[in-house]
Formats: sequence, C-alpha cells, structure tokens
Amino acid sequence: MGQIGGLNKINRPGEELKSAKTEGKEATSFSSALQGATSAQAAGKTEDAERATRVQELKAQVASGQYEPDLNKVASSLLKFLVEG
Repeated sequence: MGQIGGLNKINRPGEELKSAKTEGKEATSFSSALQGATSAQAAGKTEDAERATRVQELKAQVASGQYEPDLNKVASSLLKFLVEG
C-alpha cells in the first residue's frame, strides 16, 4: 500500500503489473525519441561543418579575386526581393 497526500492507497491485484508495462512503453518511446534527437543533432553538426567549409572557400575566392557569382541568379534574387518587399 502506498501513501498519497496523507491518504492510504490500496493497490488492487494486477495494478503494479500494469504500471510496470506502461513504464516500459514510455521508456521505449522516450529512448527512440532521444535517439532521433541525437541523430538530428549529429546531422546538424555535419551540415554546419560543410557550411563552414563552403564559407571559407568562398572567402578565399573573394580575397583572391576569383569569385564570379552567377549574375542571372543574382538578378533573379533581387527581382524576387523587390517584388515581395
């Protein structure tokens, strides 16, 4: 028997078994959610590293004067910005 808020709780037969099963399901669900979050975090770190590498490459190109953007893409972006804004 457990005590809740000053009152004695009477456990019914099979009640403990149900709570143990429920806890197992919750633990499994939490575990899989945690694994998913960890995977997403690892993927984010990989993307961040790739982005940082790309930024460094572009900075080097700009510094050496070798960077030549696609002017059609730049113009298209500017037109979208002006139309939306």
